[in-house]
Amino acid sequence: MRTVGVEEELLLVDPVTGEPRALSAAVLARAAQDGTGEENLEKELQDQQLEFATHPQADMTELGAEIVRCRNEAGRLAGDIGAAVVALATSPLPTSPAIGMNSRYQWMAREFGLSAQEQLTCGCHVHVAVDSDEEGVAVLDRIRPWLSVLTALSGNSPFWQGKDSQYSSYRSRVWGRWPMSGPTDLFGTPEAYHRRVADMVATGTVLDEGMVYFDARIAARYPTVEIRVSDVCLDASTTVLVATLVRGLVETAAREWRAGREPVDHNVGLLRLASWRAARSGLEGDLLHPLTMEPRPAEEVVHALLDHVGDALTDTGDLDRAQKTAAELLRHGNGARAQRELLERTGSLGAVVTECVRRTQG
Repeated sequence: MRTVGVEEELLLVDPVTGEPRALSAAVLARAAQDGTGEENLEKELQDQQLEFATHPQADMTELGAEIVRCRNEAGRLAGDIGAAVVALATSPLPTSPAIGMNSRYQWMAREFGLSAQEQLTCGCHVHVAVDSDEEGVAVLDRIRPWLSVLTALSGNSPFWQGKDSQYSSYRSRVWGRWPMSGPTDLFGTPEAYHRRVADMVATGTVLDEGMVYFDARIAARYPTVEIRVSDVCLDASTTVLVATLVRGLVETAAREWRAGREPVDHNVGLLRLASWRAARSGLEGDLLHPLTMEPRPAEEVVHALLDHVGDALTDTGDLDRAQKTAAELLRHGNGARAQRELLERTGSLGAVVTECVRRTQG
């Protein structure tokens, strides 16, 4: 059974006002002093962010439990210095992001200007084990059409600088400003993949392989493929669903490759449209069907994804749980809908954040 690891980026906020606070260095210092949680936590581009990474897990129940533990540990450490963590992919309240002082982040600030300075977004990255670069590239080529559905399921960033963006995942639109981000053409071979990455690095626009922000890529540090299209999810159960579906996509793609089935050859232009549609609509309207690229109701497209990975999820014992969690999301909505409903009920973006702090660690 393939192992799965999750990286989640969290916002650091004032527990009373909900405003982002640039305290990642202080939280990490507290973790070092405390002697717990330090190995799981990292800084991110902005000082208002904190990232944690789980261990590789084969069992999705264990993965979910570790996500909750990591969220709670980050919340405890933040609470020790008068802050809180919240699983929101953008800040609902206006903020002035503060870029971290390490040399890599400062280079990005100089090179990319306002795009880097405004990039206070929190994503969820899922790593799934693969046996080789050959298998990894075969997987990347075959999962491309399905990634936009993960964006729709995970959408959790409706607000930007105090305004409703009219998007379910505005994070993905802000992230798309990076010139090295987004969907890719078919690679075909590991050699073609690594040549593409090397050519990008050779332009001087990116520092190294780790700064090539494809929607899905071969991880630089681990024997995994890394899928990077999801918002950080408000509820840990949604994160587990995304991770489950990603593992199912990877296993299904690997089986198709071994069986000699060719990947669907949608061009990058169509994939970008599918990504935009998912970011805009979330689960509230039509999505582009991954196989036909025709607009279809979100519920139909989500069920198409579940059908596509059904055999793989059956083999790992995950199908029933995935179907139930997806049905709940379709019934009650994703994080973006939850945030909008909170605003309608409370009339306050600050209250949206403080309630989401509670749900992050619930």
